[in-house]
Amino acid sequence: MKIRSLIFALALGCSTLVNAASNNIAPDLLAMNPATVVEAIVQYKTAPSTAEVDAVRALGGKVNIQFKVIPALAVTLPAGSFVVLAKDPKIVYISPDRVVKRALDYAEPTVGALTAFQNGYDGTGIGIAIIDSGVTAHPDLNNSRGFPRVVFSMDFTWSGNNGDAYGHGDHVAGILAGDAVESVGPLYTHTFRGIAPNVNLINLKVLDATGTGSDSQVIWAIETAIMLKNTFNIRVINLSLGRPVSESYTLDPLCQAVEQAWTSGIVVVASAGNGGRDNSYGTNGYGTITAPGNDPLVITVGAMKDQRTLTRSDDTIASYSSKGPTLFDHVVKPDLVAPGNLIISLLAPNSNLVTTYPGNIIPLSYYENTISTGKSPYYFTLSGTSMAAPMVSGTAALMLQKDPTLSPDTVKARLMKTASKNFPAFSTVTDPATGISYTSQYDIFTVGAGYLESWSALNDGDKATGIAASPIATYNSKTHEVYVVNANTALWGSTALWGSTALWGSTALWGSTALWGSTAIWGSSVWVNSGTALWGSTALWGSTAIWGSAANSGSSTVNGFTALWGSTALWGSTTVESSQTSLISITGEP
Repeated sequence: MKIRSLIFALALGCSTLVNAASNNIAPDLLAMNPATVVEAIVQYKTAPSTAEVDAVRALGGKVNIQFKVIPALAVTLPAGSFVVLAKDPKIVYISPDRVVKRALDYAEPTVGALTAFQNGYDGTGIGIAIIDSGVTAHPDLNNSRGFPRVVFSMDFTWSGNNGDAYGHGDHVAGILAGDAVESVGPLYTHTFRGIAPNVNLINLKVLDATGTGSDSQVIWAIETAIMLKNTFNIRVINLSLGRPVSESYTLDPLCQAVEQAWTSGIVVVASAGNGGRDNSYGTNGYGTITAPGNDPLVITVGAMKDQRTLTRSDDTIASYSSKGPTLFDHVVKPDLVAPGNLIISLLAPNSNLVTTYPGNIIPLSYYENTISTGKSPYYFTLSGTSMAAPMVSGTAALMLQKDPTLSPDTVKARLMKTASKNFPAFSTVTDPATGISYTSQYDIFTVGAGYLESWSALNDGDKATGIAASPIATYNSKTHEVYVVNANTALWGSTALWGSTALWGSTALWGSTALWGSTAIWGSSVWVNSGTALWGSTALWGSTAIWGSAANSGSSTVNGFTALWGSTALWGSTTVESSQTSLISITGEP
């Protein structure tokens, strides 16, 4: 009776309990109207028992999913009821079931995957789980006998169709695994082959026809991939999707799920996000990495422009590619970058993207010896970090084909070690649609450890002796300089894999006197963006933004949420697809 009375009071708009709530409830959940019925994820210290399930039901709610990969329940309850539920000492954190979105022609040889293919590495025997908008039957996804290489499909959207109604999953699948049946041979002038053209695909559909899904759907799919790991030899999960960061990765249920996949032996690759152009808060796109790419374990990938040439010398960063450090935890991200702009890959017939953007369909005359004015029924162009992530996932599959004993940490470490460190200091691009120019600087928060080198990674022999968690950046408010924590107990320590003569060598981007030395990696004399003080009092490093005094204080902080990520600001509920806010860009970048 007391519980019912409490719920009734909350339904009338009582906010006193919300104001006095404990810090194990996400700030955006606390900010909701108490009477609003909300889908949320409740994380526990141990697997929730029947008593925990009954407690949810006693509050008038229902349990939607009981997860196995993390000790958590996906529930539906009035927002105000979570204040009551949170009093259970077994509960670690409660957060909304947040919305996630769908954050080769030249790219394959640019990153060295063509050389790998010519030397017999094509991903044979490796399974890659594509957690996306579905995968449609496509000729380029069959094996040599004509049978589909999509060996398992499951729909977590309840659409009744495992195919790709949105058009994103097919494109990702082609970058990963397309074997170019419809573009190889004497009749064709261009070939659109994926990075690992003989891998098996596990199609786990979590995004609907609009490219939208939820945390719980993605977590459920990750859990399924872990359960099916041995059945289909799933060694890689590709997550070309994401959402805003609202709390520390240590509390985020989506991040906790990808960590479980990683520790189970599955390499997890995630898109960085496409917020690199956003300057709404004077950050020049810094601090816009999306979840789960903010987790230190996963491999987070930003997007480069291959300029549709085979050489790397003219390649530049896509200005929309999201930059680190991550909100709340200040993790150094992305981990590396790969081609992601104007990528030609598979077309999903009658999908939302294809029907909405027919101009992105590839003309037959582009890749066939023909004078036909028709358009291809097989190939389509998209851009973004969503397209860059499968470049890395495919490379990981090649590495695991060559040596199945590799751990996720070794795969990540080798990818970062062998990534090219040759970049210009700056590059500028002008958007033809708006006339606005964007200048990018090639610092650690923009390009990570460098540009993907598939062939080099495949031939590296180093083994990880610890975890390959991405390092943490720290800010000195007195000197206005940024340093990176050198964790001597992990891979980045001076006595471990990345010693002064290895990845972070004195002649590389991360020299011993820069990244790990006493000299700051970002300050008055290092990585300065001329004319723009990124560490001003109200900008990136200011007291009210990413490096604010409360920004790293754990679950009780609302600083990052109410400043950069306010509910009515950049990542509001009406976020639309564009090169600045989502994981794909329809038009790409010149």
